Amino acid sequence: MTATGDYTIASLDTGLRAMRLFLTHDTLTVTEAAGHLSVGRSTAHRVLSTLESRGFAIRDTSGRGYAAGPELVRLGRPAGFGRTARDRLGPVLEDAAGRTGETVWSVALIGDQVIVTDGRESPHPVRVALELGRTGPAHAGSGGLLLLSRMSADQVCALYPDEELEAVTPATLSSRTALLDELAVIRRRGHAVSRGASVPGMTTIAVALAGSSWRDRLALVAAAPADRSGDAALAERAERLRESAELLAPVPPP
Repeated sequence: MTATGDYTIASLDTGLRAMRLFLTHDTLTVTEAAGHLSVGRSTAHRVLSTLESRGFAIRDTSGRGYAAGPELVRLGRPAGFGRTARDRLGPVLEDAAGRTGETVWSVALIGDQVIVTDGRESPHPVRVALELGRTGPAHAGSGGLLLLSRMSADQVCALYPDEELEAVTPATLSSRTALLDELAVIRRRGHAVSRGASVPGMTTIAVALAGSSWRDRLALVAAAPADRSGDAALAERAERLRESAELLAPVPPP
């Protein structure tokens, strides 16, 4: 995507393009950056130095180039990972597992995919297995639907430029129109439900867990076999998840 028009700020555009280079390069010298950006070495040096001053780039160990800095790494890492996040989420997951009696997990959104960041497994002999690190289409599960519902319709359409969506199972939402309609329902209801849309025979329900922006939001999900997931059971499960979510400790100050 190329910025065009009278409102483009050339220096900002160059800086943003420089940041994108770190998505495909472990390190960059000033000369390499100048070549990729089609600018002079002095301009490339100023851009990289500015990124370094803000923590978006760091000098590599050789001292001759630059690598992605901590701020850029944090932007690319989904919420819910790391020791601090796991320590905050642990008590909530334990409580949710105890309140619902079902397998629970937290999910983060990465583009149009979700990833399971942590969880606890149900003690029931017949239960949904916990798969840490599992990824899947956001539109095919309650956790992803909940997180998508916290975005604007324009943001959702940017993630899903095509009308046709991947059908993971016959129950998966298969059109962008249907997805937008479902997200509107979720916003009004306050929780998301998925009946066999990601795995046949599995019903999941999700509530908002944490986060003030699309970068750090998480969803709390409870998953159970369909035969333990009637309407009354799901309504009660949603309330219990909300009670657990309220236990989340605030983010410690930096």
